[in-house]
Amino acid sequence: MLASLALGEKSIGELAEPFAMSFAGASKHVKVLEDAGLVRREVRGRTHVCRLDAGPMASADQWLRLYERFWTGRLDALEQLLRDDVREAKSRKQGDRK
Repeated sequence: MLASLALGEKSIGELAEPFAMSFAGASKHVKVLEDAGLVRREVRGRTHVCRLDAGPMASADQWLRLYERFWTGRLDALEQLLRDDVREAKSRKQGDRK
C-alpha cells in the first residue's frame, strides 16, 4: 500500500484492489499506517482518500543507515573469514592427496 501511495493519492478501495481484500480489511490496515504516521486520510464525501507521509520513513532510514555501516563492516569481515576457511580446507585436502 505504501508503494502504491508513493505514486499518488488513492482511495481505500483502490488500495484494497491489488490485494483482493475487503474495504473493511483495507481500512483497518490504513488505520495502522495512520497510527504509525505513515499515511494521512481525508474524507471527501463518502470516499476516504489516502496519501503517503514519508517523513517518518526518512527518519527511520537515517537511523538504519547508522547500523548499515556497522553491519556492513562486520559482514565483510565474516565473509573474509569464511573464504579463508574454505581456502584452508581446500589446501589441506590437496595436501592429503599427495
